[in-house]
Amino acid sequence: MTMPDAATTGPDDDRSVRVERDGGVAIVTIDRPAALNALSASVLEELEQVFLELADATPALRGVLLVGAGGRAFVAGADIRAISALAPAEATQLARRGHRAAAAIEALPVPVIACVDGFALGGGLELALACDLIFATDASSFGQPEVKLGLIPGFGGTVRLPRAVGLARAKELIYSGRRIGIDEAVTAGLVARRFADRDALLAGARETIAGIAVNSPTAVGLAKRVLVAATGQPTDVATELEIAGFEDAFRTDDMREGVAAFLEKREPHFGGA
Repeated sequence: MTMPDAATTGPDDDRSVRVERDGGVAIVTIDRPAALNALSASVLEELEQVFLELADATPALRGVLLVGAGGRAFVAGADIRAISALAPAEATQLARRGHRAAAAIEALPVPVIACVDGFALGGGLELALACDLIFATDASSFGQPEVKLGLIPGFGGTVRLPRAVGLARAKELIYSGRRIGIDEAVTAGLVARRFADRDALLAGARETIAGIAVNSPTAVGLAKRVLVAATGQPTDVATELEIAGFEDAFRTDDMREGVAAFLEKREPHFGGA
């Protein structure tokens, strides 16, 4: 949730999250560069609202890029000055806001790519972990340094980091609070693709979304729903979730179009229904 060297800030601007649309791609930017895009309660609320609104834009929406402004950080954690004054009950509410924002990202039925260029620490890493994929530049670093402040991850780090890198590695990273660079992040399976710089990163993320967009949007959404729900569940529970998703696919026009196109040896024309 936090990082020791995140900038401390005063009151937020009116809006700290910007959304741009470019065809079927939405670019969501956390725009607090002076604060290294630190996550205050209001920023988390904005993020949740943005992703809830984007959910209403499907099927025209085919993917989302989540980025941080300024070039130094994706998100450098929670706002330390803000959390320093919280009572335990208030901290609970902040954690719930973080989890609601992450849940809104996971519930979006299109892929979300965290485009990391710089720090993704504490809450920044937790936010990235809620995305479907993490792409990063060579200048990026990652970590859960909450224990250095006498805290633990509060926005999903103890839940999602083990799923991404395995339980043993997640324990080591969380207990030590150490920061890892791009080489280790790729080796650990945390980062799906690496790029030399920000321009290449954004171009690569757009290319990936374009490659996904040729497929059935309903099938991609169903696959995401099952992956999010089934990960970490016992095999029997996860199996039933997959079977339910498989059954739901047979109710869609996209399934009928995809099968027909295959049998007729032509390209499918998916309508997203």
